[in-house]
Amino acid sequence: MSPDDAQLLEPFRPRGARVVGRVLAATIVAGATFVLLASPGHPGVGYDLLNTVALCLVAGFAVWLLWRHAGVLALVSPEGIVVRNLVRTRALEWAQIEAVRLAQGQPWVTLDLTDGTTLAVMAVQSSDGAFGRAEARRLATLVERYGEAQEPPR
Repeated sequence: MSPDDAQLLEPFRPRGARVVGRVLAATIVAGATFVLLASPGHPGVGYDLLNTVALCLVAGFAVWLLWRHAGVLALVSPEGIVVRNLVRTRALEWAQIEAVRLAQGQPWVTLDLTDGTTLAVMAVQSSDGAFGRAEARRLATLVERYGEAQEPPR
């Protein structure tokens, strides 16, 4: 594998979303901790217990959601791509992808698939500006290079 191929096959990861997601998650943890420690009364007694549990559940869900958003990625190999989005992970062979699109005003790349559906690739985001557009071109190059159905060896 040439150095160009190795660079072409690096994982796709958003830049801005990773930083913002992690900073916001840390802020929520710090804020929830402050609210719990600064609350008047005695946590764990009657109504206060309900508030404490509710705050922990809401903060925990928000942190999980932000952490998942910061962790979106697409792993590529000569065989295909594994797309890990917010909730779902999907593996595709290159031959299943017809086109790569990063339309004006869209938040991330979408793949047009041979079965007529589309798949969002949240790891390549338009909010990353020129970097996001370059990553979309790199993904399109991978689809072009590996997307042709391979002849089985004889």
